[in-house]
Amino acid sequence: MAIDIKQLTKEVLDKGYLMSLATRDSGGVWVADVIYIHDDDLNIYWMSDPDVRHSQAVVQNNRVAGTITVSGQGEDNLGIQFEGIAEKIDGSRPDLAIKHRAKRKKPLPEAGQDILEDGESWYVIKPKKIELICEK
Repeated sequence: MAIDIKQLTKEVLDKGYLMSLATRDSGGVWVADVIYIHDDDLNIYWMSDPDVRHSQAVVQNNRVAGTITVSGQGEDNLGIQFEGIAEKIDGSRPDLAIKHRAKRKKPLPEAGQDILEDGESWYVIKPKKIELICEK
């Protein structure tokens, strides 16, 4: 039986909710958990305050890594580990706002509206390498 790695990776991204984001700044390494969404090209998006440490670290060093795990206790391990380039997205992204609210099962924003709070920004990771963890 052939395993469709891209499909399993999308399954992890679809089922998952929380990403552990690893960054590096002048103070060393740092990990922060963020709620994410993704697109069909496997790019990963999240919202954050530009003043928090992981956002500042992306500005200093845009090479990041992360993990997403979707398996629960007693289940076969399923998740991804990845590395890539992160960047802050300037401006409003209503398309991301809709996906973010839908993933969280919250009311969708009105057409053309973003959900960023004062000072927040969208960020994206464009993965350069993804490793699938699939125990079965």
